[in-house]
Amino acid sequence: MTTLAVTRRFDLTDAQWAVLEPLLPVAKRPGRPSRWTKRQLIDGIRWRVRIGAPWRDVPECYGSWQAVYSLSRRWQRAGVWQRIVTGLQVLADTAGLLVWQVGVDSTICRAHQHAAGYPSAGSVKRKRPIVRKTSARFLAVLSHVGRRSTRLAGAQATRSPRSRSFAAT
Repeated sequence: MTTLAVTRRFDLTDAQWAVLEPLLPVAKRPGRPSRWTKRQLIDGIRWRVRIGAPWRDVPECYGSWQAVYSLSRRWQRAGVWQRIVTGLQVLADTAGLLVWQVGVDSTICRAHQHAAGYPSAGSVKRKRPIVRKTSARFLAVLSHVGRRSTRLAGAQATRSPRSRSFAAT
């Protein structure tokens, strides 16, 4: 097959295509040949992923955007991209180009967002009332002041819909 001249700066070179082409799936059924080569379509997918543009903005030199998108989705659903990455990793590993070493840098470890603001063991607890609500009526208002707690027992607290204050009735 004749090679396609590299039309863009970041398109696959002939050497890269020679490594990638054997990893691509073979057509299972005969049919009308595509207007665009697999190399053009893959370059279109690579362009779209690198730039981050919408599919409709893929340049025409890579084929129609519908063809580029449909190839990308078909291969994603069939797991072809994962097989290509695995095949490239195997080739690079056998050539000694990969070093399988895990490194952890403790400076990038972060606490979970829910861990922020929790009071420590020696800190003073907040002093704000806790309101309990059952069956759309306030039954009790607890006010915690340090270790002492006072309870407005027996009195039903009602709240007007517009105000934040409570009135005992």
